[in-house]
Amino acid sequence: MDATGLPWAAQCAGMAFSAFSFCLVALAVVLLLVRRWPWCSCHVCRAYLTGSWARDFTNLGDWYAHLLRESPTGTVHVHVLGCTVTANPANVEYMLKTNFDNFPKGKTFAALLGDLLGGGIFNVDGDAWRHQSKMASLELGSVAVRSYAYKIIAQEVEACLMHVLADAADRGAVVDLQDVFRRFAFDTICKISFGLDPGCLEREMPMSKLADAFDTATRLCAMRGAAASPLLWRMKRLLNIGSERELKKAIKLVDELAAAMIRERRKLGFTNSHDLLSRFMASAGDSHAVDDKYLRDIVVSFLLAGRDTVSSALTTLCMLLSKNPDVAAAMRAEAGDDSTPVTYEHLKGLHYTHAVLYENMRMFPPVQFDSKFCAAADVLPDGTYVSSGARVMYHPYAMGRMPRIWGADHGEFRPDRWLTGAGGSFVPESLYKYPVFQAGLRVCLGKKLAITEMKAVSVAVVRAFDVEVVGESGSGACAPKFVSGLTASISGGLPVSIRRARK
Repeated sequence: MDATGLPWAAQCAGMAFSAFSFCLVALAVVLLLVRRWPWCSCHVCRAYLTGSWARDFTNLGDWYAHLLRESPTGTVHVHVLGCTVTANPANVEYMLKTNFDNFPKGKTFAALLGDLLGGGIFNVDGDAWRHQSKMASLELGSVAVRSYAYKIIAQEVEACLMHVLADAADRGAVVDLQDVFRRFAFDTICKISFGLDPGCLEREMPMSKLADAFDTATRLCAMRGAAASPLLWRMKRLLNIGSERELKKAIKLVDELAAAMIRERRKLGFTNSHDLLSRFMASAGDSHAVDDKYLRDIVVSFLLAGRDTVSSALTTLCMLLSKNPDVAAAMRAEAGDDSTPVTYEHLKGLHYTHAVLYENMRMFPPVQFDSKFCAAADVLPDGTYVSSGARVMYHPYAMGRMPRIWGADHGEFRPDRWLTGAGGSFVPESLYKYPVFQAGLRVCLGKKLAITEMKAVSVAVVRAFDVEVVGESGSGACAPKFVSGLTASISGGLPVSIRRARK
């Protein structure tokens, strides 16, 4: 006998039994995969499974855009994913408005992102979604919150962002503008949403542990959705191995830091504060009666909505302006010189700048696709049959590349296509042709705030600087290579050189 008190033979028998049990479970998983794997030998599924699409296309989204352009209906099936993908505006309207209740996020989507988003507004349906949507709409629509948010945006642009860019210009340094915009957007959304300043744009450019963990978690959650079968990531999570082990660690850190943020907000008080977290806490009365898990999910939802989407759009905008200096010059002329104060009302009147932002997001939407699940078997307006429980994906990235929607010049960066109103004023397209901010009942509640933030940044940058992309991202008309994630980010960042604009 050894120190455990068990005979050597008994220990060997126990180890053998454990090994046998593991093999039995592994065999059961293999048999389940064989039975349930959506085997398909069509050219679309073969290209997806083998990755052969990458021989001809930079990004998976570009391949989807090609398939959807070739489809007479603008809809295709990817059988191995159990997914119908569409770029047909009539289908988008049907899903997001006409038959909204039959196309919820669904339990499958909730399982994919549930570990990160929990019961937040982006991951729930039914009464839970309606409750959070109503509260968020009331808060984001209030004059007090809009005024508070714009004041923070203006301060962050002037006191932090412009100093970082001016320093780079004076030193002649190449900077990663994607990283700068992510830091700016993270600081801004934390101030607006939580009343706290992470200080990511300070001179030392410190990295926030929360931002880093959040990046890791969103990237790995996106990998779940790209798997050919959910059994793959579920098994890895059960065994706590590989990407699922890394995801578990990242989410644990997100949870800890979000909890610390909530504690700090309570310590500082929230009754007279205008940040969104304080207003959510105050709306529930006694702060201690508010469930911390509910607040944690709100924190994560605000970060996802306000940080990655804004920074993604600003990054691709500067990439396009670098390739199209005439557009940057027109924005500069519209904005006026430094003597023109950049107020909220001034920004609202910048129709050309508004068109530039929309044209940028037509070509490079921050959220390139969105999925729903069909509750009961249905037929889409283009005649596509969708079975009960099937995934249906509408694809804004591909829709921006459809000649039947945008014409033969869909591949050109042409802001003028939006200036069709009286006197060349901006006129939006149907949200079902341009679902960058979603549409219908789930339209983005922070749309106006996001546009205001993008306008404030873009006007400040083009007034003061000329930005030139360095390297491959700045050459040619092809799309940059994007990293897999819940929001679009450019692989390798966006290295730029910055010069002060000539007055």
